[in-house]
Amino acid sequence: MNTARSKTHCTINTMCSRGFTLIELMIVIAVISIILSIALPTYFTYQVRAKVGEALSVGMGAKTSLSDTCQSDMALTNLTNSRAGFIYDPSLWVSSIVISGDCSEPLITITTQNTGASTDPVITLTGSFTLASGRIVWVCSNTSSSNNVVPAECRS
Repeated sequence: MNTARSKTHCTINTMCSRGFTLIELMIVIAVISIILSIALPTYFTYQVRAKVGEALSVGMGAKTSLSDTCQSDMALTNLTNSRAGFIYDPSLWVSSIVISGDCSEPLITITTQNTGASTDPVITLTGSFTLASGRIVWVCSNTSSSNNVVPAECRS
């Protein structure tokens, strides 16, 4: 009897394992589908939040410029970008940054664009000058319909 032939030869009566069954492939596809249905919405929210977070970090330049201007002259009123010495050119995700108010209560409005959110959020930084510490304390708020697309410090 030739043993080498019997080890590699498949007949109708014997089963040869040559791959996956259809059921096994369908189970793998079902598991991948379930994982993707959970992961994709989370990833989308993360992308939008990162773009809005960049808008907030771009607004930090306006805060610095405004704080420096108000330290020089606390009596300034009717603040604007030019009076605060802040120049901003629109970027991919931030359409405008506008400085307003006066040095005792300054206001910075950051308008986002192309973030992927249903409505692009507008972030508002409201400052209040504290005489005791001699600095401006900022409070962040937003006009977004969903708080999960803005940074944690701006959620209302």
